[in-house]
Amino acid sequence: MSIIEMLVKEMNQEAETTRKMLSRIPNDKYDWKPHEKSMSMRQLATHIAELPSWVSMILTTEELDFASNPYKPVVINNTAELLELFEKSFADGKAHLAATNEDKLAENWTLRKGDQIYSVSTKAEMVRIAFSQTVHHRAQLGVYLRLLNIPIPGSYGPSADETGF
Repeated sequence: MSIIEMLVKEMNQEAETTRKMLSRIPNDKYDWKPHEKSMSMRQLATHIAELPSWVSMILTTEELDFASNPYKPVVINNTAELLELFEKSFADGKAHLAATNEDKLAENWTLRKGDQIYSVSTKAEMVRIAFSQTVHHRAQLGVYLRLLNIPIPGSYGPSADETGF
């Protein structure tokens, strides 16, 4: 299996879990946050739904400079819109990943804010970081849902809600 095939397989697997998690968000909880320093449910869920599109961005650009391209999240107001955003982001990211080649994955990609460089990594490494960010923020979402007493779907096996523990 090639590196690209492995990455596409992983992206598909993570999308299944992400889709299940996002679908659990009640429409009346988008403004809820567990702590004043935390993101709102809307901010967190939107970020998770947009992360697959980072794969496209990584593969079609050489960098992201927050100074010249500030983050402007899509505004979502309910779970149907959220899932639509996720599916669009996922389809776009997966299509770019499946169509790329290993030479492209070996190119460097930079994350910066003006002169401040946060990281320089290969595009392959950045794709993996985008996947890791999805897992990380999905786990945060799991805590949000748990605090609201909403059953959590399993990620890499059944959750306590699914097994009755």
